[in-house]
Amino acid sequence: MRYHCFEKTLGLDIARQLLEIGAVKLQLDNPFTWASGWKSPIYCDNRLSLSFPEVRNNIKLAFCNLIKNYYSNAEAIAGVATAGIPQGALLADALKLPFIYIRSSSKSHGRTNQIEGAFSEGQKIVVLEDLVSTGKSSLAAVDTLRRENIEGLGMISIFNYGFPIARQNFIDKAVELIYLSEYSLLIDLALAKGFINTSDVMTLKNWRKSPENWGKKS
Repeated sequence: MRYHCFEKTLGLDIARQLLEIGAVKLQLDNPFTWASGWKSPIYCDNRLSLSFPEVRNNIKLAFCNLIKNYYSNAEAIAGVATAGIPQGALLADALKLPFIYIRSSSKSHGRTNQIEGAFSEGQKIVVLEDLVSTGKSSLAAVDTLRRENIEGLGMISIFNYGFPIARQNFIDKAVELIYLSEYSLLIDLALAKGFINTSDVMTLKNWRKSPENWGKKS
């Protein structure tokens, strides 16, 4: 089962662009608080890339090459709401493929859809997520497709934090993941470009090993 970065050189370049536009913020002394309640020295908001034409185009082209290399039989692209929707639509347009998107839950009104757009049973679909942390919400989207007997060929994402629990979650669900960039590449680049110093690296590595406990007072 595939679970890896698409290309290391590309991964470093994507990481550089995300850092330069401020999509990735590193704050070791004043950590962020995620929705999960975890304290984190990093925050990644890939939606910001949409405001920079060159960056969003580079991401789109990278995804196009990824699809051609691994999922050339894809019949549609599915974006995971909400951040995966614009990136997925850009990719689907470039590949001349249909596009659908998957809500986290069914609408409370109208047709109560959880999947928006036209799809058919047995259709071969690649799921696009903007980033993967634990993978739970991303994999819930795949579960939604499976309930409709849609074949998820695999998932692609811009960024992966690289948590061990995420890899295990994808293995447990038998879902492939190929991503454009990842945490370890980002940290290497941030050090080389002076965004962080050598003493910060161990802190950042320790956070990824146990993010749920990092920053808690003993």
